[in-house]
Amino acid sequence: MPRIGVTGHVSLADGTADLVYACLAETLAGYPAADLHGVTCLADGADQLFARAILARGGTYEVVIPATDYRSRAVTRHNLPAFDELLNRASTVSYMPFARSGRPAYMAASQELLRRCDLLLAVWDGRPSAVLGDTADVVRAAQAQGVPVTVLWPAGARRG
Repeated sequence: MPRIGVTGHVSLADGTADLVYACLAETLAGYPAADLHGVTCLADGADQLFARAILARGGTYEVVIPATDYRSRAVTRHNLPAFDELLNRASTVSYMPFARSGRPAYMAASQELLRRCDLLLAVWDGRPSAVLGDTADVVRAAQAQGVPVTVLWPAGARRG
């Protein structure tokens, strides 16, 4: 059974989270629940929707946190309850060797995620990255490393 990683947009427009979740759930339904294992950095948006879809199927997931200050510096106040809940439900949690969150830490965490997965689901609208570590950068890195990528961007989905 492949270990499935995720990358995707953090900011999703109203109504897009439901579309993305349904698309993720449909994609993951093709894998036996007993063997389903995901890898995520647990950012808001696509990463957390992926974790919820994995749990709904009865699977497990591991989390790669970009830096030791990630929760206090990068997780927004409105997202803290969801982040904490999903972090507590992870099978394992590991931290990258960065004290401060930022673009280099995010890209390093994504590289580690790619090292751990056999397939990458990319919740991506196809646009290029605006800054280091955005979804397009992770897709490009996966392709360069030979990690298969499945792009998911359901009809009607929009960035927030």
